[in-house]
Amino acid sequence: MALVPDPPCMSNLSRQQNAMIDENIFGGLKDNEVSTGTTIMAVAYDGGVIMGADSRVSTGSYVANRVSDKVTKIHDRIFACRSGSAADTQAVTDYVRHYLCSHALEAERPPLVSTAASLCKRICYSNKDQLLASLIIAGWDPVDGGSVFAIPLGGTCIKVPFAIGGSGSTYIYGHVDNTYKPNMTKQECTDFVQEAISRAMQRDGSSGGIIRLVVIEQDSVDRHYITLP
Repeated sequence: MALVPDPPCMSNLSRQQNAMIDENIFGGLKDNEVSTGTTIMAVAYDGGVIMGADSRVSTGSYVANRVSDKVTKIHDRIFACRSGSAADTQAVTDYVRHYLCSHALEAERPPLVSTAASLCKRICYSNKDQLLASLIIAGWDPVDGGSVFAIPLGGTCIKVPFAIGGSGSTYIYGHVDNTYKPNMTKQECTDFVQEAISRAMQRDGSSGGIIRLVVIEQDSVDRHYITLP
C-alpha cells in the first residue's frame, strides 16, 4: 500500500496498523500477556523533541498498572515510546539499548536517532510474525537535531514531524491533523502533546492514569507528569 505523505503523521498505514494492534491480529496477545493499551506521541521542534504517553497498562479489562512509564530511555538523548505487548516492546528496547551502548563506545561519539530507529526497525521487521510491538523513536543528535521516527506494527520505519500511536490514537487523528502546524515553538509542542493525549485518555478505555512528558534537547532531558481532573 502506498504511503500518503500528507497529513504528516503516517496517515493510512498507521491507522490500519494501530487497528491491528487493537484487534489483536497476528495471533494477538497470549493468555495473561500484558498489553500497554496506550496512547503515545512525539513531535519535533527546532532544538529538540517532546515525547508523551499515558500510564495505564491493561490485561484485558483488568488494569495491571496505573502509573507505568512507557517512555523508555535507550541512550542519553534518545527515547522510545512503546505500545503493543509490554513484554515485546521491553525486549526490543533492551536489545537496542545494548547495541547503541556498544556502538557509541566503538564510534567514540553519541549515536544518531536514525541509528536507533534503524536498529528497532530491523528487530521488529525480522520478527514481525512473533512480535506485537509499535514504537516511536525520538531524540536529539548533532546531525539532525530533534527528530522523530515511527515504527508501527510490522517494522516499517518512517521519519515524520510528529507521530501518534496506540489504541487511543484512533480517537485523535482529526484533532492532531487539524492542530499541527510546521515550526511550532517548544511551548506549543508541549501543549499540543498534552492536549492530544488527554483527549485520547478521555475516550479510550485502554488509556488512562497520568500523562508523562519527556523534553529532549541538546543539553538536557526533562521529565514531567501531569494529572488529569
